[in-house]
Amino acid sequence: MRRVFAVAAILTLSGAALDAQGVMVAPHAVFIDHRLRGGSVLLYNPGTEPVEVTISTIFGYPVTDSTGAITLRTVDAPDSTLPSSLAWIQAFPRRLTVGPRERQTVRLLGRPPVGLADGEYWLRMVIAAQAGRVPISGVADTTAIQVGLTLEVRTIIGVNYRKGPVTTGLALSQLRAQIVGDSLITRARLERRGNAAFIGTIRQTLMDSAGRVLDSYQSPIGVYITMEPRLVNLISPSRLGRGRYWLRYEVVTEREDLDPTVVLKAPAVRDSVQVVVP
Repeated sequence: MRRVFAVAAILTLSGAALDAQGVMVAPHAVFIDHRLRGGSVLLYNPGTEPVEVTISTIFGYPVTDSTGAITLRTVDAPDSTLPSSLAWIQAFPRRLTVGPRERQTVRLLGRPPVGLADGEYWLRMVIAAQAGRVPISGVADTTAIQVGLTLEVRTIIGVNYRKGPVTTGLALSQLRAQIVGDSLITRARLERRGNAAFIGTIRQTLMDSAGRVLDSYQSPIGVYITMEPRLVNLISPSRLGRGRYWLRYEVVTEREDLDPTVVLKAPAVRDSVQVVVP
């Protein structure tokens, strides 16, 4: 008898469109209004095999480390000082099988405590899909054992619950930029204002001393607390001779990947900094 031994491996992804072995998730951010107290997420299996899916929830929000890399900070047991909805938003079903070319819906239901203060409350929804087995070569046939990796593909999406008047805003400071090799590297301090996360886009424009645009870049951003993201954009060194250049940096509450009705509006913030190529 041939026996199959599976070794578990986890692939953690943050995007909504996953490998064909997993499931596709839409939307990739959920905003729940207190008047409706519910939302939904659609799962689609584009593959030819059924996929086992497990749903869980965690409390977390994006932060930056000392290098400016964006990571997800999670708190296992958030207390009353944190705007967590982990204790009172439920997702169901928690386990399901999505057949080939099939769509299924996962629903979110909020049961907030009486007297919940106005504001925005957060959690993250984790969709874990058992995405099939990848064989491992190199095992001798005489062992009569087939070894493979069982892949679990995860996507994590934000769930924001809003009650009453919610506002957001941003303070921008400490902008700096430098050109290293073929990369334009920028960092800035982004400090959230208001009682809701700032969801928007960072726009950067590189210009020469005469104000001519040489290149432009866009990066989606979600500012839940103060952060200093480090952004790296490729440039063509041949386009930049020695001299002084200017980087225009602005953050706006616009997102091409989200429904405009769920993006809270706030004034854009802007700054600029000189970049020197020696």
